[in-house]
Amino acid sequence: MAQGWSEDDVRAVRTAIHSADGSSLLAALRSRPVRAVLQLAGDGVAAAAARRVPGADAVAAEFLEHLTARGWDGDAELADRLRGSAEGGPAPLLRPLPVDLEELATLLEGDLMYGGGHLDLTTGDCYPQAIQWLEGEADAREDDPDRWLYVPCHGSRPGYRDMELFIDTLDDDDLAGRLRIAITGRGAFRRFKDVLASGDQAWRDYHRLSDERQRGRARAWLADQGYCPRLP
Repeated sequence: MAQGWSEDDVRAVRTAIHSADGSSLLAALRSRPVRAVLQLAGDGVAAAAARRVPGADAVAAEFLEHLTARGWDGDAELADRLRGSAEGGPAPLLRPLPVDLEELATLLEGDLMYGGGHLDLTTGDCYPQAIQWLEGEADAREDDPDRWLYVPCHGSRPGYRDMELFIDTLDDDDLAGRLRIAITGRGAFRRFKDVLASGDQAWRDYHRLSDERQRGRARAWLADQGYCPRLP
């Protein structure tokens, strides 16, 4: 899935997004399979289109085509944002937050005992449930719903489904067979990653797929609460 993307390529995309450099983002996406980074780069492309960066409308249209065809969690929400930015359509009725979808995804997924947490609606910061709070701060967090949004933990099942989906994308039957064995029973995540550790490209492909799906699930959950990530 992520063939054509090196770690340096992904880093260039992230750097352009964080610096709100639309031209550099479009350059980083050029001549590469954008389907692997739709959720990662989509907000940056929407921002570039809204600012009328040359070439942004064409990239936004390409993103829209892939998002519509793929249909993963969060893809419809991102597609609505791109339509509003690139095509001048109605903007989604969601309040923007300066939240990092990757950080939000870590609260939503993982160990049910330690996962979950709170999202600060004034700053977009994510606080894990396990963080130690002073007593007064903890009370304020519970009593101020206008500032704090509780984030539940959905457990590891979505991540397990990501592993299954990745296996289905593989052309290497031998690797696919070993991975199917690895995800059977307890310790599936550790064994899965141990098998992938022998192949750098396979590991990068899985990481890109997993990151895309986690970001999408976080985006979809956030939209259900009435919010969206603020454009960079």
